[in-house]
Amino acid sequence: MSEAKSGDTVRINYTGKLTDGTRFDSSEGREPLEFQVGAGQIISGLDREVEGMKVGDKQTVTVPAEEAYGAHDSAKVQKVPRNALPPEIEPQQGMQLQARTPDGGQVPLVVTAVEAEEITVDANHPLAGQDLVFDIEVVEIVKAA
Repeated sequence: MSEAKSGDTVRINYTGKLTDGTRFDSSEGREPLEFQVGAGQIISGLDREVEGMKVGDKQTVTVPAEEAYGAHDSAKVQKVPRNALPPEIEPQQGMQLQARTPDGGQVPLVVTAVEAEEITVDANHPLAGQDLVFDIEVVEIVKAA
């Protein structure tokens, strides 16, 4: 039985948890996650752990924040005047917004605080700064490199 190697397309079942056990994502009830090993399609720490596994192999791995969504960057947390929002939007803590970059791209933001004159938004990935724990099982090596 062959091992998953860089360039192979694989399918895995997974459950992602924070180190305190809080589950944040899972393939349960969905199709397995399909990706090409080593192609940067998933977080690097998980990608690296799948390499060398065989179909049917299961393991629990801890991916450090640096190999997941990176460290939390305080420069990505900013205060914005409330009047910068469209008037029909009533900001609430936890609300997700989109901001446009000068080049036309979009940046997802999460409202982390709401005050009378301004709101605080965070452009970090919600899992930035967190070590992640994954239960993974290789279901299939779809296409060998």
